[in-house]
Parts: sequence; structure tokens; C-alpha cells
Amino acid sequence: MALSRKKKLIIAVSAVVVLALVVIISVLATRKDEPEVTTVKVDVRPELRSTVTASGEVRPVRYIKLTSEVPGRIQEIYVNAGDQVKKGQQLVRVDPTQLQSSQEAQFAQTQASLSDVQSARNAVSQSQQALNVSEVAVAQARQQVLSSQTSVSRAQIDLNTAQRELKRVTDLIESGVSSRFDYDAARDRFEQAKVALDTAKANLEVERRAVEEAIARRDQQREAVKSAQTGVKTSEQRANQQQALLRGQTSQREKATQYSPLNGVVADIPTRVGEYAVSQLSTTPLMTIADMSTINVEVNVDETEIASVEVGQQAKIKVDALGEKELNAEVTQKNPLAVAKSDTQGGLSNRVNVQEAKEFKVTLELKDVTDDIREKLRPGMNSTATITTKTHNNVLAVPLQAIVEKASPTPTPGGSVATSAPTPVGEKPKEVKGLYILDKNNKVKFVEVTTGITGESDIEIVSGLQPGTEVVTGPSRVLKTLKEGSSVKRQTKKPEAGASPS
Repeated sequence: MALSRKKKLIIAVSAVVVLALVVIISVLATRKDEPEVTTVKVDVRPELRSTVTASGEVRPVRYIKLTSEVPGRIQEIYVNAGDQVKKGQQLVRVDPTQLQSSQEAQFAQTQASLSDVQSARNAVSQSQQALNVSEVAVAQARQQVLSSQTSVSRAQIDLNTAQRELKRVTDLIESGVSSRFDYDAARDRFEQAKVALDTAKANLEVERRAVEEAIARRDQQREAVKSAQTGVKTSEQRANQQQALLRGQTSQREKATQYSPLNGVVADIPTRVGEYAVSQLSTTPLMTIADMSTINVEVNVDETEIASVEVGQQAKIKVDALGEKELNAEVTQKNPLAVAKSDTQGGLSNRVNVQEAKEFKVTLELKDVTDDIREKLRPGMNSTATITTKTHNNVLAVPLQAIVEKASPTPTPGGSVATSAPTPVGEKPKEVKGLYILDKNNKVKFVEVTTGITGESDIEIVSGLQPGTEVVTGPSRVLKTLKEGSSVKRQTKKPEAGASPS
């Protein structure tokens, strides 16, 4: 039975409607399966920096702990903790009464020793004068000996003459030429000459004994001079000793007031006015001064990043107390010994065989610090260092979240690329690093890339990508499920503030 025209029309319209519904449902289903992604166009950046961030605290270049050098009760403390101090500024004063009494007593002893020195010098002068007199006496006595020897010689000549004359008169008397009177006269002259010679010899002997006595007195006086000179040296040594003790007592009295040895900041004052300070073996700590002429920041760098940190690298420092202000710094020291994160004491025994993360201490020196900033910085302030380890110019860079690691694809015999290659038993699949790019048809394609340095939020692309390419950056939950040739659509709704892109 043939269908009527009306029924044929109804059947045709119904078929068209069904076909339309099928197309609409297919399109809707297809659109529902297209994930939304965020993208970014890659362009050449003028600079990309690889950095290492670590936290730590402000440290002065050195601490000086002042201790009491003299005993006494603390009378005055002129500064407070946190004050800026200048070199030579008064800090602490200990009661100087006892020290002053000791100094005055020592001064009196020193004056007495100096008087002894002067007395000894006067004794030397007097002994020297007496020695000079004895030297003159010796010379005079020797002159008298010479004169007596002359007298003896003259008396000997006179005796010889008188003896010859007596002999001649005697001969004349025997010849009957001369008289008895002449003989007696000659005899008398001979006897007188003999007496005169004996007298001259006696005088010579007296003068010789006088010389010996004068020499003895001179030698005795020389010994007296030497003894007086020794007394002077002894007195001078005693005086020097007393003067040294006086200088020591004066120094001790001056140390009753402690002065700042440098420009810095008072870090700690453990003592109080009225406490008794002791010295020597168990000295009393008075205060600690931090030398802020050079300010360091010590940070702990994780063991995974320490290899890229080197001495001389530049850094930016943020101190919590200064807000967002950045200070310039330079790495000056990298400690080669690791410290466990739980090691608060820094003992070597805690660094051995500890199965936990390690850190390395790195010291940075602040540069170009202005006076107003220097006055605000205090030892122990929390700080964060961002160390620039590498810098590359004119680079391609993509956000870190765009990088995807997946198993290496293997070409099929037909020329297409398989999503994954079979992995031999016992071998770990080879991972490749790449990213998804978006073509004009909103389809994604995985491209393998070679990466370079890593910045704070971006990573350098060394090869495998051209400038101007649109790269899929997220969300990460979508990136994990994307497949080669998948259709996607760009995300139009901005994520809420604080929400994670994944």
C-alpha cells in the first residue's frame, strides 16, 4: 500500500528533526569534553635570573664582651640596651674609692723612693769629692817623697865632701902641716853631714809611709764611691719598681670607668647598678657591644641549593623590621660543614649520621648601607636573602607550571607517534621534559624542550620552542590529562584571588 503524500512529509520532517537532535547532542557532548586551559604567548625576555632564597638573621661583624677589670660596686651605667655608642664613650663606672686610696698610698711610696735616689746621688757626689781630695793628697805625698829623695842625695854629697876633707886634714896633721883645730873642725863637719844624711833618710821614709797612707785612703774612697754608685742604682731600681706599681694603680683607677672600644650598639647589659663586680679569674660581665661598622646577614641554605651558591655573588636582603625595603649584599663566606635543621647547638656529633635534611650557613655582607638604615638594624633581626646565582640575557622563558614530564614517545611504523613506548622489564621508563602548545584549531601538541636556569616563577627554554608560540600553562589537573591532539578552549573566567590554579 502506497504511502500518502502527507505521511511521506511527516516522515521526512521527523527524520530531519531526529538528525538535528543528534547533531545538537553531539556538538553539546563534544563541547562538554573540551577542557578549559590558561595560555601564554612566549616572547624573548631581556633578563632571567636564577636565585636561591634563604632565611636567617642580622649579625654584626664581631661582638665585644666587656668585663670588669677591677673589683668594686657598680655605681653608674650610662647606656641602655639597644643604644648606639661611639668609641671612647663612657659606659659603666665602678666605685673608685678603694682604688683611689691604693693609688695615693703607692704615690707616697714612689715619692719616698725618689727621695732615696736623690740622697744616694748626693752621697755619690760627696764621695767623689772626697776621692778627688785623696787623689790630690796622694800627689802631694809623692811630691814630698821626691823632695825628700833630693834632700837625701844632697846630704849624701855633703857627707862625702866632709869625709874627703876630714881625710885630707888627717893626712896634713900627720905630716905636721895642719893644726889640731883644723882637724876638729873637719871632724865636726863630717859628723854634721852624717847626721844630716840620716835625718834626710828618715824624712824620706816618713814621706814614703805618708804616700802609702794617702794611696790607702784614696783606694778606700774609691770603694766608697763605688758603693755609693751601687746605692744609686739600687735606689733607682726601687724607684722604677714603685713608679711601675704607681702606673698600675693609676691604670686600675682609670679602669673603674669603662669606655666603649668601638662604634656600635649595646646588645646586652647583664648587670645592674649596685651589684658588686669582681675581676681576675671570674670576671663580672658588664655588657656586650656589637660592632655594626660592617653588618652581616647569616642565612641557612638548603643542601639541594648550596652547590649553586658561591662567594662574590650578589643578593637582595629583606629585613622584617624594615618592611619591603631591599638592601644590597654580597656573599662573603660559605661554611663547608652541613648543619642538621634540628641541630640548635651546632655540635659536630649532631651532624654525623643524621637522616634528615641538612643546611649550610652562608654569610652575606650588606653593601651601601645608609646611616639611617644602619641605626635601625639590630643584631638578631629576622631577614630573608635572595641570592642571584646566575643571570642570562635575551632568553625565552615560560612559567614553571607549564613544564610537563612524561614518558618518551616512540614513533609507530605508520609514521605517527605513540603516546608511550613499551618499557623493558626491569628498566625505568625514560622521562622527557616538554610542554603543550596550542595551534590555530585550539588543539594541543606536546613538544620536547631543553631547559636552562630557573627563576623565581619562570624557567628558561634553551631549545625546542619559538618566540610567539602560545603555550598551555594550566591548570595542572588539566595538564596531567591532556593528550596529543586534544581540543581545548581558553579559560575566560579568571580564577578567584587566592585560589590555586590546580
